Amino acid sequence: MSLSSALSIAQSSLLATSKQTSIVSRNVADASNPDYARRTAVITSTAPGARSVEIQRAANDLLFRQNLSALSAWSGQSALYSGMDQLDLAVNGVDNASSPSTAIANLQNALQLYATTPSNQNLGASVIDAAKDVVRSLNDGTTAIQDFRTQTDSQIATAVDDLNSLLSQFQDANKAVISGTRSGTDVSDALDQRDALLKKIAEYVPVSTFTRGDNDMVITTTDGTTLFETVPRSVSFTPSAGYTAGTPGNTIYIDNVPVSAGTGDNTSAVGKLAGLITLRDSVAATMQSQLDETARGLITAFAENAPSQSDAAGLFTWSGAPAVPAAGTLVNGLAGSISVNTAMDPSAGGDPALLRDGGANGAAYILNTSGSSYSDLLIAYGDRLDQPMAFDAAAGITTTSSVSDYAANAIGWFEGVRQQASTTADAKEALATRTAEALSNDTGVNVDQEMSLLLDLEHTYQASARMMKTVDDMLSALLDAVG
Repeated sequence: MSLSSALSIAQSSLLATSKQTSIVSRNVADASNPDYARRTAVITSTAPGARSVEIQRAANDLLFRQNLSALSAWSGQSALYSGMDQLDLAVNGVDNASSPSTAIANLQNALQLYATTPSNQNLGASVIDAAKDVVRSLNDGTTAIQDFRTQTDSQIATAVDDLNSLLSQFQDANKAVISGTRSGTDVSDALDQRDALLKKIAEYVPVSTFTRGDNDMVITTTDGTTLFETVPRSVSFTPSAGYTAGTPGNTIYIDNVPVSAGTGDNTSAVGKLAGLITLRDSVAATMQSQLDETARGLITAFAENAPSQSDAAGLFTWSGAPAVPAAGTLVNGLAGSISVNTAMDPSAGGDPALLRDGGANGAAYILNTSGSSYSDLLIAYGDRLDQPMAFDAAAGITTTSSVSDYAANAIGWFEGVRQQASTTADAKEALATRTAEALSNDTGVNVDQEMSLLLDLEHTYQASARMMKTVDDMLSALLDAVG
């Protein structure tokens, strides 16, 4: 081997070692970056004695797809659970203090006290006050639910804007990957950026991907709707200015295809968008229906009865009064419009004694012929609160129950759904975390391993440097001999 060849080999080795060292140093620097995939510098021989460095990026497509799926599932479940926490506090208050169930229980107690001393008008006024609390809990609960649906609409609109922005950023990253692949340059950084964006996109919608020539990636949802192919597809949504009970929410469209909501507390909603739709149109809407059915039950339980007369709204009334709502049939928004009959409300000039005697709807409904000691009607109202009646199955719980039990069952239903949603959210979070860890272990950076490689490269560098020093000494000796 000639001295010039030996010198060329030593120089090539030093250059290759320098590039390897640079890659290992970059790995160490980005070890804590969850979106960084480990680079490996592979030495290849291109000619006798010549070396070049090819950079390879660690990847595991199977684990990456599993992680994307887990992220989507967790995001949808998390959106559902966190929203339910907010909804429960807004409607039922801390420890259900402002719930209709608590207010109805207080009303029953007030009725019992009034029935023991029906001549005490202060106790009668207390019953009216307790009835106002029931009405307030139903009215405020309706307002809270519809405000919540409006807020959820706003969150959906923000999420749609974020998703469109991510898709636009993905287009830029994908172009960089394609351009680099075609020119033969290292595209590892662009691939990292593209994968990071894909994880963020998966939090909003479930994604499936496939890669075409030049590393060009296409994104679809898991049901086949195209999200990105060369250019982003439009994700559109029009939020509502406000909601009323029974009003359906607007649909999210991806490439003109509607996004489906999930079902159940262990929701089938995958991705934040579907989770928010489920929260707005399923959980909140069902809760509203239960409030409406509770209101209808109260109007029915306190209706005035008279021979040869139709039942008429008594203590509790509504926009359709004096008629009583049809049995077992949901009236959308009833919980928001129910009120205490002004004929019995002393603050409105009414007489609480009408609750004891009857007659809020005219003389035909007066039942008291025994004077101020009459308590039969008060006892009957109390009994009616505990008597089974028909409820609409559309409200999602029992179809036959007493009013007081129905209000309690509504709380039980919500707490059961929320507890299951919480448990499932924890399980899906754990899966997302485990898949992320598995992906990181397979494609991420192990600092100990990288430091060991640095030591090996240091030894290689020293050997190449000694070789160059030896060649230099030999050349010097040759030149001295010639001279």
